[in-house]
Amino acid sequence: MTHNDIVQKLWNLCDVLRDDGINYSDYVTELVLLLFIKMVHENTEAGTLKKHPLPEGCRWTDLNSKDGQNLLETYKRILLALSTGKDSQGNQIHNDPLITAVYADAQTRLREPRHLRQMVVALDQIDWFNAQQDGLGDLYEGLLEKNANETKSGAGQYFTPRALINSMVRCLKPQHSEIIQDPAAGTAGFLTAADQYIKEHTDDLADLDAQQQLFQQNKAFVGIELVPGTRRLALMNCLLHGMEGDDEGVVHLGNALGQAGASLAKADVILANPPFGTSKGGDASITRDDLTFKTNNKQLAFLQHIYRNLKPSGRAAVVLPDNVLFEAGVGTEVRRDLMDKCNLHTILRLPTGIFYAQGVKTNVLFFTKGSATDKYQDTGCSENVWVYDLRTNMPSFGKRTPFGEQHLKPFEAVFGDSPNGLSKRQEGEWSFHSDKIELPETTKATDENQGVDERMIHSRWRCFSRAWIAEHKGDSLDISWLKDSDSVDAANLPAPEMLAIEAKEELAAALRELDLLLETLEK
Repeated sequence: MTHNDIVQKLWNLCDVLRDDGINYSDYVTELVLLLFIKMVHENTEAGTLKKHPLPEGCRWTDLNSKDGQNLLETYKRILLALSTGKDSQGNQIHNDPLITAVYADAQTRLREPRHLRQMVVALDQIDWFNAQQDGLGDLYEGLLEKNANETKSGAGQYFTPRALINSMVRCLKPQHSEIIQDPAAGTAGFLTAADQYIKEHTDDLADLDAQQQLFQQNKAFVGIELVPGTRRLALMNCLLHGMEGDDEGVVHLGNALGQAGASLAKADVILANPPFGTSKGGDASITRDDLTFKTNNKQLAFLQHIYRNLKPSGRAAVVLPDNVLFEAGVGTEVRRDLMDKCNLHTILRLPTGIFYAQGVKTNVLFFTKGSATDKYQDTGCSENVWVYDLRTNMPSFGKRTPFGEQHLKPFEAVFGDSPNGLSKRQEGEWSFHSDKIELPETTKATDENQGVDERMIHSRWRCFSRAWIAEHKGDSLDISWLKDSDSVDAANLPAPEMLAIEAKEELAAALRELDLLLETLEK
């Protein structure tokens, strides 16, 4: 049984939840409350966990031997005990703040014991030996990704594709003993991917001494998540990857644009995909008074937090929508401040359709605190910005055209080995048939006047100096030069009166067809 087969089998259990009247939006929460108990059991049996984190009486073996109403009542008792730390008699059975956080306010909506029994039996029948080969944490993440693919809101709205997460991690190359943060952690995809990368390069931490291993387990990773239900998924995800964090776990509950973000320690690495949209008050409001540029744009506020919270020579990769690159006013000031205080060395223009929020155009900004020669420099740190256009003349990705790591390999090759963007770079990269893309006349004329040959103009990988960005773009970072074959050239559009005549003729033709249809129906 493959990894994907197991994920599909787990997802199929949602049919059982639906039969019990549980809402679609609650499927994953309901499923993982039970699944986590099972996965902890499997990890303990396999020796992955040195000690069982759940108290006696609240383990899988206390559950799967039961049946009927006894099973359902036992399960409810276990959830209550895990969330409060006390059994039904009020005796303290555990004082683990992490388990309490994972099961905070946990309760099942299942009403039929037979449905719970179906789920218990199905989980016992899964080939957990094969699941262990890929790691139960990865299996759990597969379930979260499946949920994101299937839903149009919740996790699906901001879920970052695994291929993009892995690519960003490979570019930044997180190292052991570094503090790695995500101020918009979601289900902790960036943090677990960074942990996995470090483990792959340290023989699963075996190359580290005991003190270094303890640091990786408890102090290396910190995230912040605003939504309690999402944080629960994140904590489970981290625990299944062997990441415990501090007393609050790896992912803290709070608002990174409030006090929780202001109190974070400086980081060596920040990886993030902040939520899209603007602040309209409430829990997601921007209450930080330490941000230089006041704004209601959450991405601009997150971007300020991120580059301010880096240590000197700290590095970041952040997913941001197009408006952050061109928004005037405060947006321009934030971009100038970013390019002053950091070496903004790379922008990756992402294709459309890879996020589940429809129509959102996004980019990844890669930058390092300080300049290439002085990590304490705080002005004029960006000299050149390299841009890779992975958007123009690319398909709109989705279920039928999945976005994968193969689409990011050409970018990683030109990005180079330096996590600070300091590898020797050369313009020119023509993947995905960019050499056949038509060029806008304005772009062609501008570049030819600057002595750029036509083949280079077709490249997806080009370099723009800080001076050019200031002079020609007014410090906008919305830099593009290729012309999409599906785009309309406004300069070549017919006159407005001709467009109006064409529209009138099309409407008249449509009315005639409707008249004919009505005549046919009346006969």
